[in-house]
Amino acid sequence: MKNSLSHQAFAIVAISSALWMASPALAQVAGATTTVDATVTESIQLARGWSVKKTLLGKTIYNDAGKKVGRVDDLIISLDRNVSYVIVGAGGFVGIGRHDVAVPVSEIQDQAGKLVMAGATKESVKSMPEFKYATDTTKREQFVAAADKDIARGKAKVSDLEKKAGAATVDAKVRIDQEITSLQGDVKSAETKLTEMKQATVARWKEFEAGVSAATARLRKSIDSAAG
Repeated sequence: MKNSLSHQAFAIVAISSALWMASPALAQVAGATTTVDATVTESIQLARGWSVKKTLLGKTIYNDAGKKVGRVDDLIISLDRNVSYVIVGAGGFVGIGRHDVAVPVSEIQDQAGKLVMAGATKESVKSMPEFKYATDTTKREQFVAAADKDIARGKAKVSDLEKKAGAATVDAKVRIDQEITSLQGDVKSAETKLTEMKQATVARWKEFEAGVSAATARLRKSIDSAAG
């Protein structure tokens, strides 16, 4: 069984095209920066026994007019092991170095052994957000920002409940006060856990991730259940 290498290589893209939508989408906004947190591979032996590194990586991508628009520099693999994005090296602007972008595999087709991105130009590819691999520091910053947002929502909900309690009947005030007390406790718990993580070194932040996640999950539940 000796099909052409290019057809073997792009079999995975054909399969993945039907599945890529299950992976987190990338914002494609000119001038922005895209950071992807996913498993990355340059050489993986798949069921059909061919090497991605030898048959796909480094291949030139053309537009439907036959002009070069970039090349395949890497693949982003989703958690279910299906290729989700092709990392395309688009070259740099004047005075700027390399500019890589993440392109969903569904946007690239195999046409007679050629990788084709219909309607693309070098300029349109360069205008897509720059792709950067997510670092551990980036993930920590995103995690902290999400936790801070939950805590801010909790405090805002407490303030809202306090206003409602001030204008409520005696019976309603008792119930609202109970909700306030419960919510304040969850806010305090989340703040304490997050402070512990912030005070730890960046290298140790994952030791506190589970505790913060549990505390913010309780807080979100309290916010949603507090009727006021």
